[in-house]
Amino acid sequence: MARTRSKRILLRVLWSLGAIVVLLVIGTIVWSQVGVMGAEPGPLAEAEKNPALTIEQTPDGVVLSPADGDSEVGLVFVPGAKVQPEGYISTLQDLAADDGITVVITRPWLNLAFFDPRGLDAFTSAAPGIGTWIVGGHSLGGVRACQLAADADALALFASYCADDLSQSALPVLSLSGSEDGLSTPQKIADARHLLPGSAELIEIDGASHASFGAYGPQAGDGTPTIPDDDVRAQITESVGALAAGLD
Repeated sequence: MARTRSKRILLRVLWSLGAIVVLLVIGTIVWSQVGVMGAEPGPLAEAEKNPALTIEQTPDGVVLSPADGDSEVGLVFVPGAKVQPEGYISTLQDLAADDGITVVITRPWLNLAFFDPRGLDAFTSAAPGIGTWIVGGHSLGGVRACQLAADADALALFASYCADDLSQSALPVLSLSGSEDGLSTPQKIADARHLLPGSAELIEIDGASHASFGAYGPQAGDGTPTIPDDDVRAQITESVGALAAGLD
């Protein structure tokens, strides 16, 4: 009798734990789909009309490539949490159109890079002709990019910072941040500086906010940008282009 009662109690505990896990999974899935930020129609439409740019939609992301097909360096770009990849097309278009860099903007599982276990090759396979790859990302996407950096030729952080210690790495690193960023604040960027190699180049874009690194609209908790989006885009293009040129 006592053994039967113990089994019943154990079964009840197991059922309860199972129910909690199911609720957590369902809750996470629902949360990941609420408040997802997509591309602003105007900037996206402008990028789609760019004659020097080719945009290809794939199941794993969006591929931006120069229309003339001349590209030797690629960038795998991981979006920030709950931002659709299309929200970065406008911001990154000139890297492909002007600098000849093939850009693969990933489509993370559940719109959250931390839930996406795929390696870098899952995205570089979208452009098999490219031999040199930069991995980068915005916000939490940059944190994920740091985890993939060992398989890349360089790392580019966009309003982000590493949680992994790369300080002993010889990897070329570019860290772009904004003076008005209310999320990846200048102080947070500074506090995580010791995790990057000593040779890392840190550039703060004066007047840029967190959302200035994409074209998906304002973001809760962010600061107010004091610089036009086109100027931020130009500085991003110049800095990442210089990083890519140094890898040749």
